[in-house]
Amino acid sequence: MSEELRGVVVCHGPMAGALVQAAEQISGVDAALIPVSNMGCDRDTLEQRVLEAVDQHPAVVFVDMASGSCLVAVLKRLRADQSVRVVTGVNLAMLVDFVFHRSLSSEEAACRAVAIGQASIRLP
Repeated sequence: MSEELRGVVVCHGPMAGALVQAAEQISGVDAALIPVSNMGCDRDTLEQRVLEAVDQHPAVVFVDMASGSCLVAVLKRLRADQSVRVVTGVNLAMLVDFVFHRSLSSEEAACRAVAIGQASIRLP
């Protein structure tokens, strides 16, 4: 793949910005993830924010929940785009790993993110 993937983080409230900021702080990698929030907007505006963040680039879109307005907006606008994959249940571990693996295909990166995210959830 010649173009590095975009990571777009779509969440309710201020969560997307906080996750992106934390991932940047931990990884030292800036501008690999784009936060999108549903705060202060209707569904059409949220859909437009998502489209602008992806900007017709290959991407993995991380959504906070497997339901709700954020996922609906992403799927409505991006479901048919074969260069975009959607991962629900975003967590910090998967975002930190993602920024170091943006040369993968969107499919490979999405599968890796799911595996990393699931592996990071455990009872200590």
